[in-house]
Amino acid sequence: MRHSLALTLSAFLTFVLTSVAFVSGTVAQERLGQVQFKVSCTAEAQTKFNRAMALYHSFAWKGAGSAFTEISLLDPKCAMAWWGVAMNAVENPFGWPVGMRLVEGAEAIQKAQQVGAATARERDYIAALELLYRDHASTPHRGRALAYEEAMGKLTERYPDDVEAKILYALTVSGNHDLSDKTFARPLKAAALLEPLFTSLPQHPGVAHYLIHSYDYPPIAQKGLPAAQRYAQVAPSAPHAQHMPSHIFTRVGFWRDSIAANQRSVQAAVGDARYTAHGMDYMVYAYLQLAEDTRAAGVFADAATAVRPEKDKAGFGEAFGLAAMPARLALERGRWAEAGKVELPANLSEADWKRYPQAESVQAFARAIGAARSGDAVGARREIERLGHLQRALAERKLAYWAEQSEVQVKVASAWALRAEGKDAEAVAALRAAADHEDRTEKHVVTPGPILPARELLGDLLLELNRPAEAIVQYEAAIAKEPNRLRGVFGAARAAELSGDREKARKHYGHLIQQVGDGAADRSELRQAKAFMGTR
Repeated sequence: MRHSLALTLSAFLTFVLTSVAFVSGTVAQERLGQVQFKVSCTAEAQTKFNRAMALYHSFAWKGAGSAFTEISLLDPKCAMAWWGVAMNAVENPFGWPVGMRLVEGAEAIQKAQQVGAATARERDYIAALELLYRDHASTPHRGRALAYEEAMGKLTERYPDDVEAKILYALTVSGNHDLSDKTFARPLKAAALLEPLFTSLPQHPGVAHYLIHSYDYPPIAQKGLPAAQRYAQVAPSAPHAQHMPSHIFTRVGFWRDSIAANQRSVQAAVGDARYTAHGMDYMVYAYLQLAEDTRAAGVFADAATAVRPEKDKAGFGEAFGLAAMPARLALERGRWAEAGKVELPANLSEADWKRYPQAESVQAFARAIGAARSGDAVGARREIERLGHLQRALAERKLAYWAEQSEVQVKVASAWALRAEGKDAEAVAALRAAADHEDRTEKHVVTPGPILPARELLGDLLLELNRPAEAIVQYEAAIAKEPNRLRGVFGAARAAELSGDREKARKHYGHLIQQVGDGAADRSELRQAKAFMGTR
């Protein structure tokens, strides 16, 4: 059953939204939270610097960049204004190294050094950030990121009363997390730094924001609910603050709360293609778990006009969201023939798509699974070859995480191709290995979850092979990691039914019916659930 918190949360957040006054389509009063970051600049520059940092803490890159630039013009002696430009240029630490504007940032940090900071503390901030840019053309990202993290750690020790240093250090520690580390050592270290500040600085946008990121992993996601409840209220004028709570809601399977958060996010992000596409992808994912298929399809249809980045300048967030939505719509509903024909949306130019092989790989994966599960082994092998090409391209670009994700996709698709070729024993062994591999990794912040979890697909394969007792083990393992996924819950129920465990089948079918409520589409999964629950 859904936690009772979910029942009150949507109403609470709706109140937050409606409490913000709008005049002529614009927010009447900007509300970004409270930030006090002391700098040795003019009084006017100080006020604007606090606002710029509030924008930064909610990842409002465009606004923060303009704000820091304005400060540099207002007070030419304010070296920290250029530090802010350089901070803004590396964008989202949870996406590094994707999205980093290294040339721009390196020029800004050099300018900060040339202007010269008035205090030792400010010089330490600038020196620490310079390590993230130093020799960026010839030095691997990971080494520079860890050097920056270490320098920020020393800065917090040198200035123990500087809460901004501690917050930014925690952000870097969490952002440098290796997604294959299942101890979650870095995110938990960051959370330990932030939790006391969550109490002492309740209106600071960065504290709530970075706690959500630090807890955005299945085993620890419940710890993020207090921050998820608060963040949208702290900074209602920031689109990302409306969206970020949905990361935790997704991790714990609170689909209606995720939808509500992203509806507000998309509304607030009008004109910002990146956050519009990202929020829409999360919305599509959540609607599909509630079997609200028409609404999910409607969100993707809206994306055709709502997500229009400047030509050849789309970011990774736009690319991934636009590639993922049609893949999800086909695969989550088991429309295999449709999945085998998905195409990259026309919103982005060919040049944009070429910059992000990891986005295209989502669609190649969908086509491979769709072809294989339609019995077209040849078509599946063709798409697997394409996936291999994309994986090599990602490896050449030193995007190790995404190269590994493409490798997992190749393994999953290859297993289903074996099934299409009638090699069932080999298919099961291959898919089991693929699921084990995927379990050793973790999802990226750009996505609400795997396009289809490998272990859930292993359950599908075992069920097809009339091995329901084995299948239920896989489904239940999948929903333990990705709770309230419709396909996973239904699969567990169906496998239990076929294996003769009527008590367990009733538990899962009942959960599914309660989860989707009355607004669901007429899906076969729901008809089967209701038919079973109507029997004794």
